[in-house]
Amino acid sequence: MLVRTPFGEQVRSMTSRVFVGAAPVSARTPADQVGGLYRSENGGDWDTLTNGLPVAPWVRAVAIHPLQTDVVFAGTQDGPYRSTDGGTNWQKCAFPVEGAAVWSIVFDPTDPTRLYAGTEPAQVFRSSDSGLTWEVLPGAVQPERLDMGFPTRLIDLAVDPNRPSTIFAGVEVGGVMRSDDAGETWVDCSASLVELADQPRLRSRIGSETEIEGMLDTHALAMSPGQPGVTFLAVRMGVFRTKDGGQSWHDINIGRFSPLTYCRDVIASAAEPRVMYACLSDEALGKAGSLWRSDDDGETWGRFDAFTCTSTLMQVAAHRQDPKQVWCATRHGQVFGTLDGGETWLERPLPSGGRDVYAIACG
Repeated sequence: MLVRTPFGEQVRSMTSRVFVGAAPVSARTPADQVGGLYRSENGGDWDTLTNGLPVAPWVRAVAIHPLQTDVVFAGTQDGPYRSTDGGTNWQKCAFPVEGAAVWSIVFDPTDPTRLYAGTEPAQVFRSSDSGLTWEVLPGAVQPERLDMGFPTRLIDLAVDPNRPSTIFAGVEVGGVMRSDDAGETWVDCSASLVELADQPRLRSRIGSETEIEGMLDTHALAMSPGQPGVTFLAVRMGVFRTKDGGQSWHDINIGRFSPLTYCRDVIASAAEPRVMYACLSDEALGKAGSLWRSDDDGETWGRFDAFTCTSTLMQVAAHRQDPKQVWCATRHGQVFGTLDGGETWLERPLPSGGRDVYAIACG
């Protein structure tokens, strides 16, 4: 079947694959410190992917090529890896920092030969040759506003689908920055987040000595193709939005809709321009989570799931071509998916040891 993509091209519909990446940040024993990369085809059983990857890979990022779905990237504790056969075999990319832990990978939505990656410690890298080689972007540096006792990490990247030279980068724990020239120069977009922390309900301190911590605890960024210039931000304290490039951020008050407000992920659907999804939970190492959907560019939200999470809901992915396919995963390895727009749900728990999920992709 031929389908039309956002790039105006027609490609042949392929087997639907779901990838889940895990890295045992909260492992209690050596036996739990497994991590891994897993693949399911058409909602079937999981394959544990190992061929060419580091031993016991810690995978915190997965990105599927928007046109060639056999091309997949995984961010590991040893840099980015690339597969050209749907994840069966992997090759290490030429990366300028040996042993860099990659936390985020994103394609330029208008030119898939260009990719960006974020690492721990927080740095941004760019590839202009389909991920074969990478360069560091030295201007991507955030002011140090607090000390969490661990290195900050570049946890998410979002490229504007309407103006791809604009990129937002989120730092955990360190706020948000923006580039308007494809990563050459960057500006800090966190001053408004710090100001919002003056409000008592938006104050939070866990590991630092300041209550601005919760507003700088970035988890995810999303830019909707249906709202040029509008960016959504998921942090510990909820979901926020900017319409002016990050000069000012505004609380969308997700608590009007959900009793759970800790947001780990927010995405915009590529198949449905006004549709967004958000993962809401009780806390980072929580015991409850729920999946929410907006059909009006984030103005209102309704609960979308029909399942029970027993830990924090960490990640959500929507199929680029088929709007009825949505998948999500919890910290402890529960994975849920719908192939019919939420009418029914599959539960596909990861194999033993697949915990601390940080990445999910569907294509």
